[in-house]
Amino acid sequence: MAIKAKFLGREAVMKKLNAMLPEAERELAEAQMDVAREAASRIAARAPVGATGDYKSSIEADRIGNRPHQELTGIRETKDKNATAVFAKFTWRWLEFGTVNMKKGARPHIFPTWRAYRKTARRKMAAAVNKAVRKAKS
Repeated sequence: MAIKAKFLGREAVMKKLNAMLPEAERELAEAQMDVAREAASRIAARAPVGATGDYKSSIEADRIGNRPHQELTGIRETKDKNATAVFAKFTWRWLEFGTVNMKKGARPHIFPTWRAYRKTARRKMAAAVNKAVRKAKS
């Protein structure tokens, strides 16, 4: 017996989910923002301080829609109006990957931190959708 499956895009899945559970998108949006804030704080904790510390203080989480003209860090454009990201001063690339002239070399702090936190972040977002489902059942 063959099993057939149809892959839907995120937009189609969210449309169907919102038809069944209107609270799901709101819960997910809150969870996305919480995850972004937590990721930003973890990245800032590992970020190089430098002489002034202004780079470390520039790391913050926000919705992508709130910063339409700021360059996105390591991500592509999205149709999700609730999409969040971690924003930092433009020097993040030089610190993360290094330059030829850096005496101490590269100081990776963004991508290693996100890779370590990604599984927990996905669990938090799935838990938010599950919470909306449980709320709708009762």
